[in-house]
Amino acid sequence: MYYYISGELVLAEPNTAVVDAAGVGYQMTISGNTLGKLAGKVGTKIKLYTHLSVREDAMELYGFSSLEELTSFRMLISVSGVGAKSAVSILSLMSPERFAAAVMSGDAKAIAKAPGVGAKTAARIILELKDKMKKDFSSEDMGSAAEDLLPANENNLSEAANALMVLGYTRAEAAYALKGADPKADLEVLIKTALTKLMK
Repeated sequence: MYYYISGELVLAEPNTAVVDAAGVGYQMTISGNTLGKLAGKVGTKIKLYTHLSVREDAMELYGFSSLEELTSFRMLISVSGVGAKSAVSILSLMSPERFAAAVMSGDAKAIAKAPGVGAKTAARIILELKDKMKKDFSSEDMGSAAEDLLPANENNLSEAANALMVLGYTRAEAAYALKGADPKADLEVLIKTALTKLMK
């Protein structure tokens, strides 16, 4: 319903932000990651990407500082047994690129550090999202350019490409962003560098 809300930041505190857009104050649930990006910006114009959760007993608006964080949130709530509260908890603990790297490297311990997220839930998140990547981006669907740029034996590049897809980018966009990257670089560094290239 809402893609993003742009306006004056009226309030920013743990779990909550209020944005005044055309005289309407939109209260949003936010992660610690987004709160950090809003530090010192009360009274200035900002933009938050949104997700509207509609339940029988309530409607809740979630706000995110980037599309990557919004995509990570939606990926998380698509996992069986993971609700919005747990998703926000995970994204308060780690940035979207760190979350994507944890999924692709199978680091369940890092995800399980989020309050309210146990080891079993963290393992399920990794299993389901990795399977989703394999299903959505099978080798038959890859363009030849992506195959050339991301050879199967370059594990870090391949994992970084999959992590970018966890963040909502296509296989071709991931291939473009990782072209010329050092395959021996740290996975999180590869993802951050690729995101910087994609945002230009």
